[in-house]
Amino acid sequence: MDKMLKSFVKDGIKDALQSKLGGSGNQNQHQGSSGYNQGGNMNYGGGYNNQGSGYNQGGGYNQGYPQQGGGYPQQGGGYPQQQQQPYGNQGGYNQGYPQQGGGYPPQNQGYGQQPQPPYGQSSYPGQDSGPGYPTGNQGSFPTYPTGPNAGYPPQQSQSGYGGYPQNAQPPPPAQQAQYMGHGYYPNAGPPQMGGNYPPMGGGNYNQQGPPMQGNPSVRPFPGFNANMDAESLRKAMKGLGCNNTQVIAVLCARTAWQRQEIAKAFKVMYGKDLIKELKSELHGDFEELVLALMDPPAVYDAKQLNKAMDRIGTKEHTLIEIMTTRTNQQIYEIKQAYRALYGKDLEKELIGETSGFFKRLLVSLCAGGRDESGMVDGLRANQDARKLYQAGEKRLGTDEVAFNAILASQNFNQLRAVFDEYQKVTNHPIERAIESEFSGDIRDGLMAVVMVARNRPGYFAKMLYDSMKGFGTRDTDLIRVCVTRAEYEMADIRVAFQQMYKTSLENTIKGDCSGSYKDGLIALVRGNVPN
Repeated sequence: MDKMLKSFVKDGIKDALQSKLGGSGNQNQHQGSSGYNQGGNMNYGGGYNNQGSGYNQGGGYNQGYPQQGGGYPQQGGGYPQQQQQPYGNQGGYNQGYPQQGGGYPPQNQGYGQQPQPPYGQSSYPGQDSGPGYPTGNQGSFPTYPTGPNAGYPPQQSQSGYGGYPQNAQPPPPAQQAQYMGHGYYPNAGPPQMGGNYPPMGGGNYNQQGPPMQGNPSVRPFPGFNANMDAESLRKAMKGLGCNNTQVIAVLCARTAWQRQEIAKAFKVMYGKDLIKELKSELHGDFEELVLALMDPPAVYDAKQLNKAMDRIGTKEHTLIEIMTTRTNQQIYEIKQAYRALYGKDLEKELIGETSGFFKRLLVSLCAGGRDESGMVDGLRANQDARKLYQAGEKRLGTDEVAFNAILASQNFNQLRAVFDEYQKVTNHPIERAIESEFSGDIRDGLMAVVMVARNRPGYFAKMLYDSMKGFGTRDTDLIRVCVTRAEYEMADIRVAFQQMYKTSLENTIKGDCSGSYKDGLIALVRGNVPN
């Protein structure tokens, strides 16, 4: 009995032990399997991670996904870590993107920091860009003696009709678009004080060429209010007759841009076109003066060129004046306005109306390719002076191409240096060589370039004097110079006129003109700038 009991107990314990030992073996097998997987993850996933991959570990669905309720976050975070290895240090997409909000900004910073200068602005401006023009200093009016571009003091570059005169206040974008529609130059848009026509707000003419710098007589009117001016003009024209004095007080004391704003305000307030109203109220030369003031500068120049070529006999002096004194940007804008007004190409029109080397000179100027950097190269100046001597006085006959190539392409500062070197080489001024080697229109054109380079205000002073000397007055020329130069250098022209002719420009106008026409011209000459 005792043996049977012991045997029973022993067998039971043995079975229990075996049962217990068997379960433990299965568990070990599972653990081994789990360990295998884990080991696999460690060997592969961990290995890759150490190498900058983390592919298996980050992508281990069974382990990471269930426990974290979405391995995606870890995987998403895993990218930055992967790129922190070799790729991260090299600007990997994932790393740079999240941390920098998209690695793009840093990569593109170069654009923002060093934007490409607009066309025309040149760096038309040593171009003050220049606009010319100036390098960005668009809009200062250095004194003539030191001015670099356009025979002026250093012109700072980048812009359109010579950039609006200094202190010009560029119009808002919407207004700019409107003026372009009116025939304003495409890039005239807020003037960059550099080679364009003055932004219709006064100052130097505006994008891409050096600004024509000088001392204007008319600057942006302080406290300008287009609605008040429109109302004042309406009252001046209401009832019988027209109060010309009031018309002069408003229009001759505002800049081109401000006059365009007045015209717009007039139409909005009264539902009438200001220019048509002025035409119906005014007459004679005074009407011509006021209508000239109401045209955007590029449009006015285009009309003047067309008028000079439109009748029997071309008025070459008008072509010469405009083509030799406008900046590259202004010439571009004139060509655009000309095509818009007449559906014709200005260069082709000039070719059809002129001939010989004068035609070549105008075509060269119409290309608008003059250097406007204002930089001077003394060695080159000496070489070019010798080229001009060899092309003219030193030989039998004249090589007109050499004169055209130099005088139509180099900036005015450089040309002055060439003229100085010519004087040293030949012991006489280049003007004498041009007078003896050329004749007719080509002589007048080359002489104009020389005078504009040497003394721009003096050139316009002579134009004004010639328009009033002798019997009768060339009113179109007189109006053109007074209207187009008021926002540029009229104050300098007054001084030059006095020095050259020993009488004041104002007194000369008084002696040659009369009535409201005289008063309007004098208002532009005096300007709205306190003396």
